[in-house]
Amino acid sequence: MAWEVVVGIETHAQLVTLSKIFSAASTAFGAPPNTQASAVDLALPGTLPVLNRAAVEHAIRFGLAIGATINRRSIFARKNYFYPDLPKGYQISQYESPIVQGGTLRIITAEGEKSIPLTRAHLEEDAGKLLHGVRGTSGVDFNRAGTALLEIVSEPDLRGAKEAVAYAKALHSLVMWIGICDGNMQEGSFRCDANVSVRRPGGKLGTRCEIKNLNSFRFMERAIEFEARRQIEILEDGGKIEQETRLYDAERDETRSMRTKEDAQDYRYFPDPDLLPLVVTEAQIEDIRKTLPELPDARRERFARQYALSAYDAALLTVSRAAADYFELLVKVSGVDPKTCANWQTGLLARSLNQHEIDISESPVPATKLAEILRRISDGTAVGASHPIQLQLHTPRNIL
Repeated sequence: MAWEVVVGIETHAQLVTLSKIFSAASTAFGAPPNTQASAVDLALPGTLPVLNRAAVEHAIRFGLAIGATINRRSIFARKNYFYPDLPKGYQISQYESPIVQGGTLRIITAEGEKSIPLTRAHLEEDAGKLLHGVRGTSGVDFNRAGTALLEIVSEPDLRGAKEAVAYAKALHSLVMWIGICDGNMQEGSFRCDANVSVRRPGGKLGTRCEIKNLNSFRFMERAIEFEARRQIEILEDGGKIEQETRLYDAERDETRSMRTKEDAQDYRYFPDPDLLPLVVTEAQIEDIRKTLPELPDARRERFARQYALSAYDAALLTVSRAAADYFELLVKVSGVDPKTCANWQTGLLARSLNQHEIDISESPVPATKLAEILRRISDGTAVGASHPIQLQLHTPRNIL
């Protein structure tokens, strides 16, 4: 009998705030170690946390974007565990009463569109970072300690590695689209943990193993596929899956055991006595709702309807807010048929940008320049080969 791979994703999105979630220390990336760690971040005696308003507003923006329930009253808790880069000996997080509950995220799969239910999204602080040097020495950088995070938890409703990656990409696009996270995976602004289990089709959920800190979509796919194979081999040999936390080794293309997986009771959650319950009003929520841009799903549907595009083309053109903005400007300025504009943007331009690993937001060929090219092709002033204009991106600003 075949096996079914079941995946749930926990994502840590670093919120775009100038200061940390409970202190006034800077969140700028790349500062020398321990130069952006305040007394609050280091948990020095006598210090008290003060909640960052912008972090709360970002959490509400996300909840509204996924159609979730915004809890008018939520509570911060202490999540107790020891780790060298956690100076307080606990993490301030939310547990029983998160600010965002429920909601759905639509993804595009090989079988079509699918809605993935979310369990919750809650605010919390980040830990520091361990630095391992030569000759076995280690240090701790507390610059990241206290940075505002939104932890976004999906239901175990993803089937296999490809669906998990599609979900992660859609979530990555959404948090950047609404301006709450810069999405920089190399800097750790967007990190995913994958809970993987296998079962016989229609059976009950199997024992899950969590793969920590996946900061690449390619590595996520490979890690989930390896972990699923590992579990299937154990079960088919008559073994038992142990619930644990594992790390993915990209060089060996394998996961390895890190520690026994903790459950909620192991963290001894209790309400943080230094923070009052977080209460938001209907007026505050409505003010934030008014600031939301047109969301990806709505824009994709409008593109298909307004520009007579296929669902596939509309999906490609709304993969990011920058791509969607580029297309609309291209259509407006060029005056050329939208389908032609879509073909050029998702074809030659996209291939050239991908080849040189350039995001469309930084394209050396702006929409106004490509519009000029398309007008010349349309009116017959540019003729010749099937692709009369070749885009050369060997240097950031060199175009022909």
